[in-house]
Amino acid sequence: MTLRLVFMGTPDFAVPVLQAFLAAGDTISTVYSQPPRPAGRGHKLTPSPVQAFAERQGLVVRHPVSLKTAEAQAEFAALQADAAIVVAYGLILPKAVLEAPRLGCFNLHASLLPRWRGAAPIQRALLAGDAETGICAMKMDEGLDTGPVLDCERVAITPRMTVNDLHDALSARGAALMVRAIHAFAEGRLTPQPQPADGVTYAAKLAKDEGRIDWTKSAAELDRMVRALNPGPGTFFEAENGERIKLLAAEPAEARGAPGIALDDAGLIGCGEGALRLLKLQRAGKGAMPVADFLRGYALPKGTRLR
Repeated sequence: MTLRLVFMGTPDFAVPVLQAFLAAGDTISTVYSQPPRPAGRGHKLTPSPVQAFAERQGLVVRHPVSLKTAEAQAEFAALQADAAIVVAYGLILPKAVLEAPRLGCFNLHASLLPRWRGAAPIQRALLAGDAETGICAMKMDEGLDTGPVLDCERVAITPRMTVNDLHDALSARGAALMVRAIHAFAEGRLTPQPQPADGVTYAAKLAKDEGRIDWTKSAAELDRMVRALNPGPGTFFEAENGERIKLLAAEPAEARGAPGIALDDAGLIGCGEGALRLLKLQRAGKGAMPVADFLRGYALPKGTRLR
């Protein structure tokens, strides 16, 4: 069965999903994405990854700032889509939009619903120390990721996995899952199941100050922070002189010492429990460096107190 679809997505996470539906032979009548944003040193308006990919495929792209107006809703309904595929789009879909396609609107969500509903499920799963997460195809309703689920796949979170590693694994697995689930639903071979009432958690949007290293936390917790919050919003600490230094990579170490105190001259820092070995650092206006290179120009000798 070939479907007539509207695709709604913005970041690179969504691109493999759009690519998979095209490869499956479905018709993408229109792509919706967030408007181009200023980027780079010149603040040049830059299209989203989804828009850039869609235009290379010759697809029509729209980027309304809202779908709440009668005009935007009429334009959407006029597409007469079988379904809308939504992947990290970035706008709330009003009821009129949700009900416009023949089969409805379907979202690919990067968690095992109902755990980690909301804006930052990949990062929250890492921060919480979850042993696994996953990807779910769901039929959208007016709630926040509350709709019935068509299908899910589980993905293990390995000990050194970063947010980029998990992002790429979920995106690749999710693309195949979404195509398979939507076609099965359209052909009557799959019935969406309501989400369980138990186990609901929310993945709140990340705030910049969440990246401040609190050395009284355990080394394991700080290690998860570094792996979850880089490249954005990033993790950081302050040196004795108050300079903010970005911490881009680290790992737990078997050592003990006062929280925030350098335990050697090579970047081993005491934590509330255990110690953290700094691996990659960056000063403001400078490039990222392995810790050995960084310390040759900015020493953190044993006994230094970090904040």
